[in-house]
Amino acid sequence: MAYHSTSEKLRILVSRIFVIFLLIIILFSDSHWQFHELIDTLIFAAGCVLASIGAMGRLWCSLYISGYKNDVLITTGPYSMSRHPLYFFSLIGALGVAFTTETLLIPLIVLIVFISCYPSIILGEEKRLLSIHGEKFKQYCRRTPAIFPKLSLYEEPETYVVNPKIFKKSIFSALWFIWFIAILEIVETFHEVGILPVYFRLY
Repeated sequence: MAYHSTSEKLRILVSRIFVIFLLIIILFSDSHWQFHELIDTLIFAAGCVLASIGAMGRLWCSLYISGYKNDVLITTGPYSMSRHPLYFFSLIGALGVAFTTETLLIPLIVLIVFISCYPSIILGEEKRLLSIHGEKFKQYCRRTPAIFPKLSLYEEPETYVVNPKIFKKSIFSALWFIWFIAILEIVETFHEVGILPVYFRLY
């Protein structure tokens, strides 16, 4: 059975509640920018790019922590540039999906929720890592930023052993960014053909 720390459980709960909240809004709203074709297209294209970066980044991070997360302090690959690159790429991916709603308000809401909720989740995760790895983790914190990657710190091993069963699960987790875009396109089509009503428009 997979072990989930308190911070991980909190993160999962917050994420699920937030996704349900956004889906309810999206189901019955449309984009104001659909009447401005160039802006609408640029917002959607930016969203696709960010969602792709987020998905690939999550896969990259998962490659390094698959089978090691609760036993070994990972400090190479994406973890050499950031202590929490998985959260960084999750934010990029979530913003990407939010932009594919072709609005600016939804990405802003996503950013505000991340800034409001995730620092405490990250703090809880770091307390757990400190209790496990002690001084080694303190040294890692002193040289490595928490969220935003510092490219000059990048280190990559020649070879790396990965648990394929755990990594396989991570693939599906990362692909959700792409699947959400497909779901949003279906919702938009339902709006256009009148299956779902539109009660308000978002900027």
